[in-house]
Amino acid sequence: MDKTRFLIPGITCGHCVMTIQRELSELPGVKEVSGDTDTKEIIVRYDDPATPEIIRNTLEQIGYPDSVGK
Repeated sequence: MDKTRFLIPGITCGHCVMTIQRELSELPGVKEVSGDTDTKEIIVRYDDPATPEIIRNTLEQIGYPDSVGK
């Protein structure tokens, strides 16, 4: 299982984290999504077919772009 950290400046509250968790958890291969409103980090644990690029694209589509991957 792989793990990738994403920095999401748009996280302002727990609802943001819950939205990201819900959306990313629907991706095939995503096993766990955790987030922190203070650090604005999302950590995703995943297997194939999920990839950092797929996760990053999904974050952009739902309005929470990753600033680390830019």
